[in-house]
Amino acid sequence: MRCSRPIFDGMGSHTKRHRRNRRLLALALAAGSTASLPPVTLSEDPHRPILPEQRCLEIRSPGQLCQVCVPVTPRPATVLDNQFDFPTSYLTLNEAINITLANSEVVRVLGGVTASTSGRTIYDAAITNTTIDAQRATFDPNLRLNNVWNQTESPNAVFDPLDPANAIIGGTQNEGYGLDFGLSKRNMLGGTSSLGVNSNTNRITPGIVPLNPADRTTTELSYTQPFLQGAGRVVNQAPIVLARIDTERSYFQYKSAVQQSVQGVIEAYWSLVFAKTDLWARRQQVEQADFANTRTEARIAAGDANAGDLAQSQLALENFRASLLASEANVLQRQAALLNMLGLPPYEAQRTIPVTPMAEELIEVDWAAINELAQRERPDIIELKLILEADQQRLLLADNQARPQLNGVALYRWNGLEGIAPSGNRIQSGSGDFEDWSLGVNFSVPLGLRAERASLRQRQLLITRDRANLDQGLHQMQHSLALSLRNLEQFFAQYERFQAVRQAARINLERQLAQYNEGIVQFIVVLQAIVDWGNSVSAEAQALSQYNTEISRLELQTGTILQTHNVVFFEERFRSIGPMGRLGEEPCYPRSLPPTASVDRYEGGSQPSEEYFDLEDPVAKRDAGASNLPNPVDLDREVEFQKVDETDSDEMTDEEIDEVLRKRSATRTLGDRIRGLFRR
Repeated sequence: MRCSRPIFDGMGSHTKRHRRNRRLLALALAAGSTASLPPVTLSEDPHRPILPEQRCLEIRSPGQLCQVCVPVTPRPATVLDNQFDFPTSYLTLNEAINITLANSEVVRVLGGVTASTSGRTIYDAAITNTTIDAQRATFDPNLRLNNVWNQTESPNAVFDPLDPANAIIGGTQNEGYGLDFGLSKRNMLGGTSSLGVNSNTNRITPGIVPLNPADRTTTELSYTQPFLQGAGRVVNQAPIVLARIDTERSYFQYKSAVQQSVQGVIEAYWSLVFAKTDLWARRQQVEQADFANTRTEARIAAGDANAGDLAQSQLALENFRASLLASEANVLQRQAALLNMLGLPPYEAQRTIPVTPMAEELIEVDWAAINELAQRERPDIIELKLILEADQQRLLLADNQARPQLNGVALYRWNGLEGIAPSGNRIQSGSGDFEDWSLGVNFSVPLGLRAERASLRQRQLLITRDRANLDQGLHQMQHSLALSLRNLEQFFAQYERFQAVRQAARINLERQLAQYNEGIVQFIVVLQAIVDWGNSVSAEAQALSQYNTEISRLELQTGTILQTHNVVFFEERFRSIGPMGRLGEEPCYPRSLPPTASVDRYEGGSQPSEEYFDLEDPVAKRDAGASNLPNPVDLDREVEFQKVDETDSDEMTDEEIDEVLRKRSATRTLGDRIRGLFRR
């Protein structure tokens, strides 16, 4: 039969506190307060002598748990905010890496358009380092000192000497004091030395004994040395070596995470540069399409175009605007990913502008050299090597445990006796009068050693497996290096090809625009040329961004990205309790391994990175010598069309419309706003 009583039945005080804390939480949220709520104890009956059974689930609400302060920041920028007009703040790639390293208490890695924790912190190696002292403690001297005061008084029944038919109950009182002192130490050979002193004092009341009180003292010196199992310096040091290997593994795992973090910052930085370049190209397409749509509206007003032409230009304009919206969103995503890698909040009052120019030269790669470098420097390969070293140490332990236990023991003891005789004289035995000694050899072995032999076979197989894993790691390393090398040269070759495509698209746009002005082609041809030109600019920027990112990825694959960026680790220390205890001076111990923030590899800049890319208005006025066309076309992006009077009987000619379009805006031109990305 199941109980249908409510869970908190009979616990009104708990329910009231729960409601009160919920109201406090609601008030805190309403007031925007980040103060912690009063703590709620889990024990409801601390004063009962016998605690009751736990017959229900008492789960605290989230509001009753410990509350932490969340930084209050404004709402992050979105595509619906006017964030592109915010004040700008220039950021070089050196500064981006330095900020990331300074904020890397928990190491972050890039994953797509966001950053996540790697699970590694600057404290991991120091935490694992404490296990070395924990294993060394096995060989520390061990001191014991026990003091015992006791009294025993047991009743006894005896015959009454005056009346044998009667009995008398009496007893004796035995008061005693015991001292047990011992000092033992295990050495690296596995032997254990021990020195002990034992003293016992007994006083019997009433009673007639030869010595009352009597003091018995023994001093004992013993040594036990294993000859098979547990013998040997290497075997006994194996746990310490394993702890050191674990510390090294923790360090290289942390180093691998920092390497991925640095590479992620570089990738996020160049991805933002490409996104901004792509945004520029999409804006050019929108402005070109808007110009075409405005011109079509003017020609319709002049009676020189029809509704189909207007619908076509409006469709192109809306498509370009949709692409522009996606590009703006991509810029925001890439910018947020960079801020996340930097360890900064999602909102920034000043818009971050990358100013470091990209590399445009093809680097030469020595295949044999990077293979040798990678097997020596890559943290994952080093970790596989350390695993093999640990397997060798565990094999030594397993092999030693698979031996019989054969121990030699030796003991020498001095015995002494002292006390007060019935006459009141204190007598004692002479020094060295009573001595004990013993020598022996102890042997024991489980018949068959089944468990020990199984453990030995397991360790042998684990070494074989981990050697295969190391071979696979080297195999995978070579394929990763080959992939990075192929990508490196592919992206550079694509960058060179897209440069040619961009130049051809520029010439095509100029020629199609010239033919359109002469009435030879429709504007849809010019519109397609604009699309091709914008795509070529975006493709060229993407290829160069991928090439620069692949350079850092190749350094990551070789395990040298920290060395090439001059990033090293320094040991921070802190004071803690030492060998002298809490009354002694606290010595210093390892605390953390933060990386230095002194990267100065990349060039600085005084303008946005995309402006190094030769970005300019595709149809802006240029010098005649800079164009392949005999008559370069002058077309402004900001044109105000005159309204055509509907009552005017005169029809506007193409020449009159072109004259209207030639009027320049008094504010700015597109060619004046953008100047180049990656000048050669």
